[in-house]
Amino acid sequence: MIAVLTATVADLAIAAGIVIVLISLAYAIGSRRGVEALKQRLVALGDRLGADPLPKDAKRLEDALGHVERATEHATEAVADSSADAIRLRRVLDSLHQAVIVCDEQGEMVFRNSHALALIGSRHGDALAAQAVEELLAATSPGASEERTLELYGPPRQTLSVRTQAIDNGQRTLGVIAIIDDVSERRRLEEVRRDFVANVSHELKTPMGALGLLAETLLAETEPEVSRRLAQRIHSEAFRISRIIDDLLDLSRIENEESPPREPVLVNLVMAEAAERVRSAAEQRDVEIKLEEPSPPVAVLGDRRQLTSALYNLLENAVKFSYEGGVVDFVGHLDGDDVVIAIADKGLGIPTRDLERIFERFYRVDHGRSRSTGGTGLGLSIVRHVANSHHGSVYVDSREGEGSTFTLRLPLQRRSDQ
Repeated sequence: MIAVLTATVADLAIAAGIVIVLISLAYAIGSRRGVEALKQRLVALGDRLGADPLPKDAKRLEDALGHVERATEHATEAVADSSADAIRLRRVLDSLHQAVIVCDEQGEMVFRNSHALALIGSRHGDALAAQAVEELLAATSPGASEERTLELYGPPRQTLSVRTQAIDNGQRTLGVIAIIDDVSERRRLEEVRRDFVANVSHELKTPMGALGLLAETLLAETEPEVSRRLAQRIHSEAFRISRIIDDLLDLSRIENEESPPREPVLVNLVMAEAAERVRSAAEQRDVEIKLEEPSPPVAVLGDRRQLTSALYNLLENAVKFSYEGGVVDFVGHLDGDDVVIAIADKGLGIPTRDLERIFERFYRVDHGRSRSTGGTGLGLSIVRHVANSHHGSVYVDSREGEGSTFTLRLPLQRRSDQ
């Protein structure tokens, strides 16, 4: 609308300039009658351009000429203001996270912000999204609105919410506006929240049910040996519940801390502490941990307890899912301004279909296998949150039956941070 107004005012300003030239020609010709006619047209044009009305006693041609000049100046200012408003409006629409498309009353697209161009206007735009938006724009009747959710399976997978609204000036339809919102992350978080509630209920219900059944059996048992085995099972299930609760509390604390305490933490000591904590479990499975610390020693800024917990969870998983007599490589090295810590095993590995979800809470590749190893399904989720809170990252490379390599990358402590 601003662009149309700008063009209209500009045309009027050009017309005023042409009239001024004609007046000059009329002076040259010397036709009194022609000059009077041009004077009247000039006054009318000045009025159209929004100039103040010409006084009634102003009868000279010079007065009319000044009238048009003032109107032209006013029109020029209006053009500049309108151009500035149009640029400002485009910048605002480009800064939105949503894609915005505007069509005129004939259905032709007259505006697309940068997000809309990236989504459906570029060479790499999604054809399905473009087709759906065009259909929705065409189907929007005057005074009505439409909404549709698009599932794009990618990769990457996306969920788009498309809303269209007819626009008018109270008298006639001016066109249609479409707003496209990428709700993929919101949808994913909703699914994670639902899965979390269902999973935590299931994870606690299973051992609690087992505890009740074991206790009931123990009450009726008279054989000392059987009673001892039942008591051991009760102790095992109670320990499992305790681990789930501890991991939930750890995860909740990490999520609630926007940033961990910023203190220098020596990576070499954290690696050694994590290896020592898991050594007992490794010896039970006859798994060797080959520790290779960064040389020279390096430090990061963060929470030592969180970092130790993250590395311990990665090492514990590597030991659990290694074959007996296997080897786990626990290596740290420098890579530019980062320290990279890799935990590699030659164990069971992870199927490709599960790699994208293994950092979700309670997600298990094999539920039966995970429970038999005593896992809670929260360890990798804790690792991911620790990495994020320390401005780092964690990723995995794995093939089923060949083993897995988990890599934690953390930024080094800089001199300016000291």
